[in-house]
Amino acid sequence: MQIPEEISGLRMTRQRQEVYRFLMEGRSHPTANEVFMHIKEALPNVSLATVYNCLEALVQHKIVRKVNFDREPSRYCPNLDEHGHFHDETTGTIHDIKFKPGINLTDLLDLPANTVISDIEITLRGQLA
Repeated sequence: MQIPEEISGLRMTRQRQEVYRFLMEGRSHPTANEVFMHIKEALPNVSLATVYNCLEALVQHKIVRKVNFDREPSRYCPNLDEHGHFHDETTGTIHDIKFKPGINLTDLLDLPANTVISDIEITLRGQLA
């Protein structure tokens, strides 16, 4: 995967490129530690702090999303489309779930009048049967 030298105004250093490449190729919603364990093969001298800094820079520039599940470590999602997550409690796997076309949140939720939604974070938990 060829990664541009700059994305969304963020200069892509070698470390950021490796973090971004891993997120885009795996799409597995990894934790910072999982990213660190994977990219240290390509960058043996990288530190966990550097990985955290790379992830935060990618989040701040809206290149990836940080998602949180209860009190678990933050996970990182490269899917910027509006979507939710399904957390399989048996395997721990996190799946992206798309909203069906034409679905409007106001049809599903009783929101206060004049509500303007700026971000959606929906997580479903259960098991795949």
